[in-house]
Amino acid sequence: MIDTAKTIRVRDIMRTDFARIHGSETVKDALIKMKSHKTSVLVVEKRHEFDDYGLITSGDIARHVLAKDRAPDRVNVYEIMTCPVIQVNPDMDIRHCSRLFSNYNLVRAPVVENGTVIGMVSPNALVLDGMYKNL
Repeated sequence: MIDTAKTIRVRDIMRTDFARIHGSETVKDALIKMKSHKTSVLVVEKRHEFDDYGLITSGDIARHVLAKDRAPDRVNVYEIMTCPVIQVNPDMDIRHCSRLFSNYNLVRAPVVENGTVIGMVSPNALVLDGMYKNL
């Protein structure tokens, strides 16, 4: 039987200090933002209300720009970003979120509430912040 008093929600462990970028910006701009925010992932903003959020990671840049010897100042974020991405509800139990990450081999997921990204969650946060709370 699950003790609901010990249920930890995604909102309890998500990072709220994440960086954003527009899809029309260049990979060079993304690299500068990643470096200045000390992160390897950026949320790509919606272009309009019916669009979806995207993500661009350092892995995307390595695969689609560095490995192909493309110029970072000549490639736009929208060309290599992942979109749409699996989004997580802030009230989701971290155990369910962990299963989602496992089933879809995710490295990050935006936490979306009322159509707006309010945080980011990663497997590290689920384990190091989430499980730690129950010790």
